[in-house]
Amino acid sequence: MKVNDTLKGKNILIADDEPDILETLEESLDMCLIDTAPDFETAKKFLNKNQYNAVILDIMGVQGYDLLQITTGKGVPTLMLTAHALDPAHLIKAIKKGAGAYMPKDRIVDIPSFLADLLEAHQGSIEKQGKWFNRLRPFFDKKFGSGWREKDKEFWDDFNNKYLPTKKELENLI
Repeated sequence: MKVNDTLKGKNILIADDEPDILETLEESLDMCLIDTAPDFETAKKFLNKNQYNAVILDIMGVQGYDLLQITTGKGVPTLMLTAHALDPAHLIKAIKKGAGAYMPKDRIVDIPSFLADLLEAHQGSIEKQGKWFNRLRPFFDKKFGSGWREKDKEFWDDFNNKYLPTKKELENLI
């Protein structure tokens, strides 16, 4: 399924304290119906008032983890976007708290395809929702250093089993 087809007409909330990030995301997601929030309170009001197909949250600038608690409570797939909280501990925390994806702002240009993956996983079109991680794994390996997942091996083994398709599952898709 094409990214634009998946995203067209979807209601998306974007919460970030950086106006240029909000503007960039609005432009790259112009096929969607977008609400933007520059702070926690505005995002919270939008979440209480409107229904969204997905939400994109900055972690640090808008109390992203507090907003994530609200979105997961409502069953809204949420993509966490960060520059300052880009480390293995925050990646694990975001996943444990229910984020459907965790992306560095360095890869903001790829948001439409990651958001489409998130929506497809949420709708059941993709059986396991870890496709985003497979695509970002080389970035994380370079950023965090080789063997970075070994420190939290039990978490990553569990993540692999729950969220990443096996080689056989991938072969069946082809």
